[in-house]
Amino acid sequence: MNETIKTLLERRSIRSFKSEQVKNDDLDLILKAGTYAPTARGTQAPVMVVVQDAETITEMEKLNAEVMGNPEARPFYGAPTVIVVFSDTRLTNNAFQDGSLVLGNLMNAAFSLGVDSCWINRATETFKTPAGIELMKKWGLDENYIGIGNCILGYRDCELPEAKPRKDGYIIRT
Repeated sequence: MNETIKTLLERRSIRSFKSEQVKNDDLDLILKAGTYAPTARGTQAPVMVVVQDAETITEMEKLNAEVMGNPEARPFYGAPTVIVVFSDTRLTNNAFQDGSLVLGNLMNAAFSLGVDSCWINRATETFKTPAGIELMKKWGLDENYIGIGNCILGYRDCELPEAKPRKDGYIIRT
């Protein structure tokens, strides 16, 4: 089977990670794949903020959990790397679509290299909070950027989950 198709069929979201940090060479390739995601009219409106500092990850995780309504939750599941995808709303009306394609590329590239991932929601809400806005300022991003999603990366500390059966009616041919 073609390796690209194999990756697309076998990648799963992981929610249990070892503390081992992602290898820099692998991370560089994952990020490069993110930069090649399609964007509306080629605007390249998304940006990726790579966070590997445990203190900042903990801060972001707490903000995310508060937005979720469960301050005790650990929505980043112990992943040692978080890539926050933002999109510049001045460049496109397709900020969410473009950022979503970047997140998809990140997750599929990661899996192809033996790195596991999961998309964590609530980036939009997290980075509208006062603390989230301060983080954005620290990273050089202003109010024109909107949070699209968090891609957590690491090496799984669990078995690769089985795919759920595909639903009936997923494909309609006309």
